[in-house]
Amino acid sequence: MKNVCVFCGSSNGRLPSYARAARRFGAALAGEGLGLVFGGGSIGLMGVVADAALAGGATVVGVIPRALFRREIAHHGLTRLEVVPSMHVRKARMAKLSDAFVALPGGIGTFEELFEVMTWGYLGIHAKPIGLLDVGGYYAPLIRLLDHAVEEGFLRPAHRKLVVVDRSPARLLSRLRRHDVPAATRWLDEKET
Repeated sequence: MKNVCVFCGSSNGRLPSYARAARRFGAALAGEGLGLVFGGGSIGLMGVVADAALAGGATVVGVIPRALFRREIAHHGLTRLEVVPSMHVRKARMAKLSDAFVALPGGIGTFEELFEVMTWGYLGIHAKPIGLLDVGGYYAPLIRLLDHAVEEGFLRPAHRKLVVVDRSPARLLSRLRRHDVPAATRWLDEKET
């Protein structure tokens, strides 16, 4: 694992603990000699995690669509900033540059990015570990939803195991390094085809 893609909010959220966790996560990446790949913005948790990683000496690559270059106030202090034509290209490029994915607190864009890489994982498009940094129980409702989807037969237990959850940045990174990503399996039962 060399580069970790982080999905997170373009705002700091309501609680100061979100920014503190983003700062700790960026520092943990740098401390472990890992690079950061992220959405390229200088605002919100995106800017916090990037600044912390840069301060620790990490390589930080931002990927931002032209349409968001001004709205998300592109971060110009990065190791490299790539301006791409669309959100689709952004997500594909971030995935290509990364060896693992981690979602910090964020909103609908963060959820969408997270679910896309989860979908790609269970379809076998990639075999990279996926983590949630669960700051103060932020992701507890989502974790319950995933577990409920398993209980109701809409998500296989193996696919649920695609996501590693932890509250500690250092521990999450350690677990992602060791995570045995479940192999892509047939997602429909034979009787369903």
